[in-house]
Amino acid sequence: MQREQKSVRDLKIGESGIICCLNDPEMSLKLLEMGCIPGEKVKLNSRAPLGDPITIIVNDYTLSLRLDEAATIMLKA
Repeated sequence: MQREQKSVRDLKIGESGIICCLNDPEMSLKLLEMGCIPGEKVKLNSRAPLGDPITIIVNDYTLSLRLDEAATIMLKA
């Protein structure tokens, strides 16, 4: 049985994971420049009241991302 790969969008507040890959070629450069590099630990810090945007902590930086951006950051299973 194969598990579905999880993205940063799927994390609950306080949960963390290791970045596996970025699955949107157009957004990858922006995310890489912000420190979302495969192998880095990422933690969901907070969600806006309506759920979008979210803030994550990666490499000791706090970043604000829209949900569609967060959905492109895939985590290791």
